[in-house]
Amino acid sequence: MEAKTQQATSAEARPDLNNPFKSKDKSAKVFYAGIFAATVGTQRMLKMFDKYNIKATWFIPGHTLDSFPTEMAAVRDAGHEIGLHGYSHENPADMTLDQQRVILDKTYRQLTEFCGKPPKGSVAPWWEASAEGAQLLLDYGIEYDHSLSHHDCQAYYLRTGDSWTKIDYSKHPNEWMKPLVNGKETGLVEIPANWYIDDLPPMMFIKAAPNSHGYVNPRDVEDIWRDTFDYCYREYDEFIFPITCHPDVSGRPQVILMHERLIEHFMKHEGVEFVTMGYISDDFKSRNSPMSGAAMPAPAGSMLRQSPIQ
Repeated sequence: MEAKTQQATSAEARPDLNNPFKSKDKSAKVFYAGIFAATVGTQRMLKMFDKYNIKATWFIPGHTLDSFPTEMAAVRDAGHEIGLHGYSHENPADMTLDQQRVILDKTYRQLTEFCGKPPKGSVAPWWEASAEGAQLLLDYGIEYDHSLSHHDCQAYYLRTGDSWTKIDYSKHPNEWMKPLVNGKETGLVEIPANWYIDDLPPMMFIKAAPNSHGYVNPRDVEDIWRDTFDYCYREYDEFIFPITCHPDVSGRPQVILMHERLIEHFMKHEGVEFVTMGYISDDFKSRNSPMSGAAMPAPAGSMLRQSPIQ
């Protein structure tokens, strides 16, 4: 039987040591909150996933793999998929192409060694995808990305190179009243990111971010997520529901209980199955072919035959 919906849970396991909102905060609390995420929060989430027999996709920065090898090995050994998420949760849009390439090369090799196979997916830290990011992922044989939001409940092939004319009030409006120019479709599967199905913005305390006080009642967030799921279940024959969780948020007791209530709600619906993002990507590709001439991912692992970038 085909699934009515595929629930993909993405967990970003990272110590929050490189949050730009906290860069001026010298308090040790910032440091230890990150350690909580990689240790206590991760352990609690693994226990929850095991309780419901869910295999999730964890996007783990290289810094976390290096700093917490035992905890991250527990994620791997529990059978969860692991994908790329930068090294120090750095913002790709703030870096040069060469910097991005060095980080991708290091983390791709690092994750391949850690998992015994090349990663299939990637998430841009902060969901801040750079203009060059998609081509870099294709060069390294990455099959899917989870950073953009052209849709909210359907996978699609990513289009790159879109361009538009910015408003310039110093010029005549006819010079900037121009439509979007579409780029070209690639063979990179996009599994949409969704700020409204992300635990961090409403429920994580970030001292210097005015919109992230972290004290939103999880039951309010639960209502939003449940309503979103119920609408999609009613309106679509098939859909995906990618949930983004962070151990520093979803590892908190009140949020774990929220997840348990939602999981039990989802499981009451016929045709629902919990799968990894890698599974969603494979399923999408089996049903949909990219456009002729689309830039395709390189063969998995082919970059490993080249010397590491220094």
